[in-house]
Amino acid sequence: MSISQDYISYICDQLADTGMVVSKKMFGGAGLYLDGKVIGLISENILYFKVDDTNKADYLDADMKPFRPFGDESYAMNYYELPAEVLEDKTKLAEWAKKAFEVSCKTPAKKKSTRKTQNAS
Repeated sequence: MSISQDYISYICDQLADTGMVVSKKMFGGAGLYLDGKVIGLISENILYFKVDDTNKADYLDADMKPFRPFGDESYAMNYYELPAEVLEDKTKLAEWAKKAFEVSCKTPAKKKSTRKTQNAS
């Protein structure tokens, strides 16, 4: 997976009207965060937003596909590719980003493992 810093900058610029969006590199791609909540990811210069039952139909209606981290044969994650016409329209993009933010706010944070190791006697 490769990712262009220019593309990340373009995405963050397009999302400027949404709020303070921060990108963090991860696994050869980048995660996008709004107010500390992950709203999307970028992989191979494709933007994906977080979805659930409240916004998934928007992506399916636009014939967009889910993010599959290990290729077309792998499992699908709850992130869908953003239509180009939405990405190019800052007003629409802000609406879709806010929906992704709402999904992220409903998703419980994963707890860090607090497993203790036991010493053998």
